[in-house]
Amino acid sequence: MLTDQGLDSERCYRAVSSRDGRFDGWFFVGVHTTGIYCRPSCPARTPLPHNVSYYPVAAAAQAAGFRACRRCRPDAAPGSPEWNVRADAVGRAMRLIADGTVDRVGVPGLAAVLGYSERHLHRLLVAELGVGALGLARAQRAQTARVLIETTEMSFADVTFAAGFRSIRQFNETVRAIFARTPGELRSGSRTARTAPGVISLRLAHRAPYDQAALLAFFAGHQVREVEEVVGGTYRRVLDLAHGPATVELTPQETFTQCVLRLDDVRDLPAAVASCRRILDADSDPIAVHDALRADPVLGPLIARRPGLRVPGAADAAELAVRAVIGQQVSIAGAMTLTSRLVRTLGTSLTTPDSGLTHIFPRPEAIAGADLSGLGMTNARQRTLHDLAGALAEGSICLAIGVDRREAVEGLQRLRGIGPWTAAYVAMRGLSDPDVFLGGDLILRRALDALAGEGSGRCDSDQVAVAPIGERAANDRALSWRPWRSYAVMHLWVQQTADRASRPSRKPETYAGPALPAVRRTA
Repeated sequence: MLTDQGLDSERCYRAVSSRDGRFDGWFFVGVHTTGIYCRPSCPARTPLPHNVSYYPVAAAAQAAGFRACRRCRPDAAPGSPEWNVRADAVGRAMRLIADGTVDRVGVPGLAAVLGYSERHLHRLLVAELGVGALGLARAQRAQTARVLIETTEMSFADVTFAAGFRSIRQFNETVRAIFARTPGELRSGSRTARTAPGVISLRLAHRAPYDQAALLAFFAGHQVREVEEVVGGTYRRVLDLAHGPATVELTPQETFTQCVLRLDDVRDLPAAVASCRRILDADSDPIAVHDALRADPVLGPLIARRPGLRVPGAADAAELAVRAVIGQQVSIAGAMTLTSRLVRTLGTSLTTPDSGLTHIFPRPEAIAGADLSGLGMTNARQRTLHDLAGALAEGSICLAIGVDRREAVEGLQRLRGIGPWTAAYVAMRGLSDPDVFLGGDLILRRALDALAGEGSGRCDSDQVAVAPIGERAANDRALSWRPWRSYAVMHLWVQQTADRASRPSRKPETYAGPALPAVRRTA
């Protein structure tokens, strides 16, 4: 929907006329006759074409003087996949602002992280979005305030500073301008059940279809029990946030995920929500993935079978990098055991354990100077972990959400013991890169070879005995799947797991590469 020149008015109006929910979050509609802005799927009467303007982000509509529609609540629309796909400065800035960077370090800190002057960053954002960093942060503060007003019993003074506003007057003026209601009216009109102090319950919107069974099965197959667990249809884990730890419960459904957060400090709400959305891959556009890959003879049938498959994200890319290194050349069960030992030895215990959640995953500073000899890892793996943790602690490698992904991958590969597979895996899951292909993955290449054989009518009685397609050939084959190669990886992994589960049992295979994901077969 977004183009280099901006928004295509004709295409936008067609989406608005059809009330197509697939485009919610891709753009917003400002209606001049009412002074409100809406999602494309808003059920209100469709305005005439000459009475509307289109904006790539809600903040731009707010800056133009529009208030949020009370019927479709556009401020709570799914996020645009545009910012995950884009690796330029604007895409990185959007990811950082969503993570609460402006509230923590201000616009100067945001510009410094991106390597630009404040003035140049402002020019870039205004040219692309029609609003600068302060406007984008203001929109996020307003949405955070609305969540706290409607779901908690916090005083408005506490909401003011928890949402990132500097004064109660600024809080009141912003809420009135964006929602056309006072904070008191928002609270009295809310039908959301109030929660206990420190507990926030909200819905995280995502686009349908959504394969929650496969996502939960992936997490269940990789859970490190001290920091995460899958209970029934809910994924629970510990988050390490700027002002203290938190625990979260995520229960995915077809069009939203029920999210229950227990925060030590409510100022961490924006960062916690951003982290949860990355874990869930909630800003993905499954229709865009489907449209791009359905014509491929190999992936087309897989896409049709599982149209809502997501790429499981990670709460923290540094944590994922540590776990990926531990998992090199061992089974998944062995990797989980070793990681649990690391967590119990170096992680910080929660003051109040939450059922099976007992520890915060150790930070790089704790790992860098620790003696790892008693954890059962090889000497080579200990050296790699020390090198990785040291580089993360000193900042020579940065895995923050707004980092340049290419630089991060190159930095990881410069470390002894980290190869292309591990670095790319961190980018795919930890940095939410939708366009990663793990051509060196043996299981993935076997799946690709088996599916290619089916398409050509070849039938192998024993796939294990058949040499899989080579890495270079696999990478070449995947070029046509850009920019959604991460989703191709997930489809191939899931299919290969399902195929192996359906074959008669035989002697287990030996795999000398990195630990591979275990995704259970789903209906």
